[in-house]
Amino acid sequence: MKIAKDPVCNMSVDPKNPGAMETYNGKTYYFCSSKCKATFDRNRDRFIEKA
Repeated sequence: MKIAKDPVCNMSVDPKNPGAMETYNGKTYYFCSSKCKATFDRNRDRFIEKA
């Protein structure tokens, strides 16, 4: 099973059952919760640089 990393909190996320997800510029990001996705949405560039 492949595990993804939440780009906001760096928590392990099961891509088959994420708290939230988004495809941005052709890449899919997985989040542990909608709260982390909202943080990502407010400042994508900061989190994409470290992803």
